Amino acid sequence: MTAEAQPQWLTDTEMRTWLNLTQVLMLMPAALDRQLREDTGIPHAYYQILANLSDEPGRCMRMTDLARRVGTTTSRLSHAVASLEQRGWVQRQACPSDKRGQIAHLTASGLDTLRDAAPGHVAEVRRLVFDHLSDEDVERLGQITARLLPTLTAS
Repeated sequence: MTAEAQPQWLTDTEMRTWLNLTQVLMLMPAALDRQLREDTGIPHAYYQILANLSDEPGRCMRMTDLARRVGTTTSRLSHAVASLEQRGWVQRQACPSDKRGQIAHLTASGLDTLRDAAPGHVAEVRRLVFDHLSDEDVERLGQITARLLPTLTAS
């Protein structure tokens, strides 16, 4: 920024909205993590890994793609998957098309764990978010987040 260029400060409405959004972004993961740990003994990050794998054909995904999808680094994902492997919920396999790549595969035991955890997790998501929104609010929130995601995933 040059010396004469001034930042475009947030309006009062933008500032209130931004502060609310940052609080939601900070508090929501902790609330979801707390519920999952209390009910199932697994952290939200592990649940996200299991859930993302369950949605894929063959219940498997390249580790780099999975890291991007769950919003973590490949190093952190590798540590989490190692823990999930020890529990028998995920298996890593060599990628047939790339010798350096690995594929994470959700096991039957991992799918059972996810199925056991999902009802409580969905109830908590509904309690924290959707029970407070109208159908129109949900539609708008979906549209807003869909517009924000491309900028965040391009980084």
